[in-house]
Amino acid sequence: MTQDRKLDHIQLAFESQPGLMEHDQRFMYEPLLAAHPVDREQAFLFLGKMIRSPFWVSSMTGGTGVARKINENIAQACREFGFGMGLGSCRKILFDKTYWADFDMREIIGPDQPFWANLGIAQVESLLKDKNEQAIIDLVGELRADGLIVHVNPLQEWFQPEGDRIERPPIETIELLMSRMHLPIIVKEVGQGMGEASLKRLLKLPLAAIEFAAYGGTNFSNLELMREDPAMQEMYQPFAFVGQTAAQMVKSVNRLLQEIGEPQCRQLIISGGVKNYLDGYYLTSLSQLPAVYGMASAVLKHATNDYQELKTYIENQLKALRLAQQYLTLNPEYDGA
Repeated sequence: MTQDRKLDHIQLAFESQPGLMEHDQRFMYEPLLAAHPVDREQAFLFLGKMIRSPFWVSSMTGGTGVARKINENIAQACREFGFGMGLGSCRKILFDKTYWADFDMREIIGPDQPFWANLGIAQVESLLKDKNEQAIIDLVGELRADGLIVHVNPLQEWFQPEGDRIERPPIETIELLMSRMHLPIIVKEVGQGMGEASLKRLLKLPLAAIEFAAYGGTNFSNLELMREDPAMQEMYQPFAFVGQTAAQMVKSVNRLLQEIGEPQCRQLIISGGVKNYLDGYYLTSLSQLPAVYGMASAVLKHATNDYQELKTYIENQLKALRLAQQYLTLNPEYDGA
């Protein structure tokens, strides 16, 4: 009723005043130039497939008791809303099919959405050293995945009590992998991002995409440190606070495009510290390369229960994203990272 609404306005007038400290300066708000959005999806080509949402569920889990249900929920959401999925590390199923069902999601996600396998750089290095790249080809083929994500995680491996030692620079392993097989490859970090020199090397390779996994989200180096004894934690803790944010990395890539011209890699998955649709909209709008934005922990939180909870979360995120697309443009005077 109108009377109730007016009473609400009076009661909430003071509580609804945001402070200047919370002001989001990334955007110009343009209320005159568009109508309210309608629920109409606009498909676009990404990773060789037509997707309907500029969204990506970043690699997370597999090989644990609850992983299968989580991945099934995520795969179902990808199919329903039209976006892509990267599996968690597939190391456990390289030579042992005990947990295969945790990863085997192609039937659920369907043939039309991007679906990618995932291995760590240490495992790739070891397989190439043993001249067993066929194991990688078999893994991707049996999963009916579109390609392989290689996660580059030297700090995580160093801090992990059970970690492997990396014997050569990861870029050399990636180049060798690409020379020995013709699988589409995505390269990502695991929570601390990459600096300009690393990004420059990757942009010059014919990768399917670079995924940032930037500083600000789940940090697997720090996660492994938390499993260490207190003395090790104290010694290595400063490393948990280094890295590049997603905004820094987008700006680095934009600068590098001016330097190197036409890159071999022309797609980005912007992840790491992306908390919501506004972060995603800002970063993908800022990028000069075609990009989608990825979230992991936020999705994981809603994927652990029944599918309806995850569906509602994704629906609300995408509705809010469409609202942002109608009324917000980038603020040209904003220079924050």
